[in-house]
Amino acid sequence: MALIILLIVIISANIQCTQKSEFTIANNFLSRTISIDGGSLHTLKLENKVSGKELVPQNNAEFQIRISAGTDKEGTDVILTSPDFRVKKVLSETPEKLEFLLSNEKHDLDVEVVYEIQADNFYMNKLLNIRAGKELTLERIDIETIKLDDIYQPYKMKQITAWGPSQWRPGLGQPLYTKQSATFWGTEFPASYNYVENNIAYCGYLWGKEIKAGQTYTTYKSVFGVGDNPEFIQDSFFDYIDKIRIRPLRLQVQYNSWFDFGPGVDKEKFVASVKKVSQELNTERGVATFSAFVIDDGWQNANTDWSDKVWKVNEKFDADFASSFENVKKAGANLGLWLSPGCNFGGRPAVPLMREKGLEALDEYMSLAGPKYMQLLEDRMLELTTQGVTYFKLDGLFGHLNRREFDFKGGAYGVPTMPQLETEGFKPADERLNDPKYDELKTYYLVAGTERLMEIFKKQHKVNPNVYVVISNGAYLSPWWLQYIDAVWMINAGDAAGGSNRTQELVYRDGVYYDTWVKEKTQFPINSVFNHEPKKTQTGESKEQFSEYLWMNLSRGTGFVELYIVTQNLSEADWDVLADGLKWVRKVFPYFKHARMHGGNPKKMEVYGYTGWNENGGYASFHNPSETEAKTYTFNVNRNNGTLKTLTRLQLSSPLSNANELNSRQIGFGEELEINLKPGEVKILEFNRAN
Repeated sequence: MALIILLIVIISANIQCTQKSEFTIANNFLSRTISIDGGSLHTLKLENKVSGKELVPQNNAEFQIRISAGTDKEGTDVILTSPDFRVKKVLSETPEKLEFLLSNEKHDLDVEVVYEIQADNFYMNKLLNIRAGKELTLERIDIETIKLDDIYQPYKMKQITAWGPSQWRPGLGQPLYTKQSATFWGTEFPASYNYVENNIAYCGYLWGKEIKAGQTYTTYKSVFGVGDNPEFIQDSFFDYIDKIRIRPLRLQVQYNSWFDFGPGVDKEKFVASVKKVSQELNTERGVATFSAFVIDDGWQNANTDWSDKVWKVNEKFDADFASSFENVKKAGANLGLWLSPGCNFGGRPAVPLMREKGLEALDEYMSLAGPKYMQLLEDRMLELTTQGVTYFKLDGLFGHLNRREFDFKGGAYGVPTMPQLETEGFKPADERLNDPKYDELKTYYLVAGTERLMEIFKKQHKVNPNVYVVISNGAYLSPWWLQYIDAVWMINAGDAAGGSNRTQELVYRDGVYYDTWVKEKTQFPINSVFNHEPKKTQTGESKEQFSEYLWMNLSRGTGFVELYIVTQNLSEADWDVLADGLKWVRKVFPYFKHARMHGGNPKKMEVYGYTGWNENGGYASFHNPSETEAKTYTFNVNRNNGTLKTLTRLQLSSPLSNANELNSRQIGFGEELEINLKPGEVKILEFNRAN
């Protein structure tokens, strides 16, 4: 008997010695090697096969979970990392997936760690399935907690304020990069907070919701991707965003009624403008038909009961927009609508009665996490989408340019209750909430509201895969929003570009672009930005002035082009310029995929512009913001400005008449171009591959 037992022990030991302890998931672009040696899961190494770099983590924590008995309950939160769990089983090992089951007996918690990859992707994903044996609250989940020598956080702003003009920079949903190995990291969730501390990348998000005993929660996915050069890792990241966005980048050209009529719009005024714009631009001047004609704030009846149906139509329009649908269809376009999810702006009068009816009102706005109100909003938005509305301008989400509101009373959708704030008499837009010590409490609401909006957007896409959705005031600039919508407002800017002339208007808007993308290093593609221009409210300026303003505006590279015009004030010459500009933007739109800003700070009177390229060529704009001094600017035709090395010879041309000295000139990759600019002047160049 003793001999048999000895043999069993020896065989068991041999099995353990030969059991596989390393696993690699890989394709031709990247790989990740995982170890379960000693029963603990951690990453041994990562490889960027594109740049030829290997990354070796300096820690063994594969994830981190912060749990509590409840966000609103007293007690110390518990932080668990992967070393606190033991590997119980390898659940899956295929070329596309690695999956491990881990367990923590003390806290009765199981975690499935899943790694996923596809053969043709230059990135891979990771997620956690968290199963609780007893009731608990998941406060924050970090799907990645990896320490790398060269990891960094490009965007570091964090302003989650209730009050303050242009002081809204929540810092949510921004990626992380590496300086030498050319990799990018993040969480595929707009309201995630990815950050670096002591060279450790934390990719995750606050959640603050309860899971019941036996319940499994699946996290959002983290991403690890690669590029060929750390100097251009942003380009690789934007290529990844372009690949995962819900709908392809499109050129959306449309008319908006706001500057035409403001809240005084009605169906008769609207149809008059539809006919005028269509006749002048589409019929007489050959501009392609518009994507949409949009009725802005002014169509809703906010003075009636919305407790059964929100965003009811007032007497100025047909209840089902029948005549408006008919007239935009005659123009070869579709109908678009303005709407405020938070009931901001023209929706505010409806809030008091909804509060009386038991819907989840905050102060002046509605809660984006309120289950009753948000279900009514979902029903209405899906109804409008089903009726044929193809464009939605969602204005006033968590607030607007100057003011935001936060829900800390809690609700069925998962916003944690914060009794300490109520006890101290806090209001939803209390200025005391500007204090960063409340950032976590405010973020719980942003997370819950974001998740609820995401559900609506996914359902809209199912109703109409070609719907176009813009989130405007009170949103925030996370590139992962593009998994659900099409464009985001540039946030910290006013509707109308300030200034007494076109140069000053350009400097105002482009100054915000510079602050947002150059100084603050916001990681968001400018091809998907809503900037509330171009505008044309009166005639009288010269054709040259209007042309330079319009082309500079269009050169910013956004695929979302919405005209803010007063149709009856425009002259024949104005319509001519608009038509030529809209034809030009359609011509160069293929270059917008990689559009970017170049040059200096507009507010410091430094020459700047925008440029975009693909394998066939590109374009570049140049503006001298000084109204008193002529300037010369050197433009490098190189990768820093997006030019591809394969463009060895390029033919120059210009759609405007003020760059004749450069027409027909040839230039190649790596060469420099000198641009002479008069005070306030704009020049536009096109670069076409020379045969």
